Amino acid sequence: MTTEAVFLAQGIGKSYPGVRANDDVSFQISRGEIHALLGENGAGKSTLVKMIYGLVRPDDGHMMLSGQPHAPSDPRAARGAGVAMVFQHFSLFDALTVAENIALGMENPPARRELAARISSVSHEFGLPLNPGRRVASLSAGERQRVEIIRCLLQDPRLLIMDEPTSVLTPQEAELLFATLRKLAAQGTAILYISHKLEEIRSHCDRATILRHGKVVDSCNPRDHSASELAAMMVGGEMRRIDRSGRQAGEILLEVEDLSLPAPDAESTALKSLSLTLRAGEILGIGGVAGNGQEELLSALSGERRSPHGAIRLEGRDLGHLGPQARRAAGLLAAPEDRLGHAAVPDFSLTENTLLTAATRRKLVHGGLIDKSAARDYAKQVIAEFDVRTPGPGTAARALSGGNLQKFVIGREVMQAPSVLIVNQPTWGVDAGAAASVRQALLDLARDGAGVIVISQDLDELLELSDRFCALNEGKLSPPVPTEGLSLEQIGLMLGGAHGMEVAQI
Repeated sequence: MTTEAVFLAQGIGKSYPGVRANDDVSFQISRGEIHALLGENGAGKSTLVKMIYGLVRPDDGHMMLSGQPHAPSDPRAARGAGVAMVFQHFSLFDALTVAENIALGMENPPARRELAARISSVSHEFGLPLNPGRRVASLSAGERQRVEIIRCLLQDPRLLIMDEPTSVLTPQEAELLFATLRKLAAQGTAILYISHKLEEIRSHCDRATILRHGKVVDSCNPRDHSASELAAMMVGGEMRRIDRSGRQAGEILLEVEDLSLPAPDAESTALKSLSLTLRAGEILGIGGVAGNGQEELLSALSGERRSPHGAIRLEGRDLGHLGPQARRAAGLLAAPEDRLGHAAVPDFSLTENTLLTAATRRKLVHGGLIDKSAARDYAKQVIAEFDVRTPGPGTAARALSGGNLQKFVIGREVMQAPSVLIVNQPTWGVDAGAAASVRQALLDLARDGAGVIVISQDLDELLELSDRFCALNEGKLSPPVPTEGLSLEQIGLMLGGAHGMEVAQI
């Protein structure tokens, strides 16, 4: 790796009303370097990369790209200068195909057939296969992430910015991605890499710049430090430890029997005769490779889609015929994977977003009229209890960093005291401290007698949280096995469709 600087930032500053997002930030990225940008949610990482990509103009300082002043007026200018970016929140149009979305990010896209051929070739070369003709609406979160990554790789960038690119990829997909990044780095591409997966940073990044409260507080070779040491640099102290004590499985709360759900379209996954039980005080972990029915399962359990086959009972009461709000009133709550757009309305304030799910259980509506004061107070309680970094409850959901919005979404559900809570990807894209807080909140909820189902692609998370584990494969759910003593190799077999004696013999 050469020390030639591809990107240089000197004294970068940016302020918003009541917030100093970046304060005198200086660092550089060398040619062929994978450079990590670390910090808690709200530390200023997103604002910084938005300035590099032309979405935001800095108030102070200046930037250089390949020895030339870099002050892009918009993303188009940034792309023209050789900067590409993979966003944490997807910037895709659901109604368009993969190829059409990718074409929108290109200044002079080739003919449709040629572009489709390039997408297929590049995506398979990098181990992230995509069908150019599929509508984005039919893609899982992991597959949508692939679209963003391939769109950037087709631009042949000088500087590639990646914001949580592996947050919804399987471990195997992530390893293939890193092999790709190493190839790009070897060819001279500079890569600015944002991730909260500290072991990932230690394994694959050459240098790290650490932000805290908008300022650079340290710079290091991440391989020289443990994950806990990196986390301590980020937060300015020791990380909290997860407390799993004090839980006991009680009576059965949720029973699902022979649940089947047809796929809404050819690209989605049908659920096939799923059965499970969940007890009070228990956390059931469900793992699976993206696109194997995770979203469909949450939709079926939450009532967003009602199954024509099978039974869903909460404390003996049949809920199968009820919609989402009636199930919530009964005590069955859910937090979906897509926090911005599904779990929260981007342009709604946090106060308004509490009304989406908490109106009944928190009595925020009386006689058909919204109690604005009660909704605002509830939003304030969630913000305080879950340490959501935001100016206040009137802030729009889209203005929060991904991790802070995730804490708000999880907190909004947990603080309604559900009998059963189902969460999909609960710590997707959140920093180590926030992830620990979210996981502890789920453990505390179970300790108080609730049942929790955690659907996740983070196998370490599932091993840390769950008492029993099931694998979801092609819409089928494996029989549950105790998590204690379960190895990653056994989980890998289950994710691939093996179960029972096949797993036990490993």
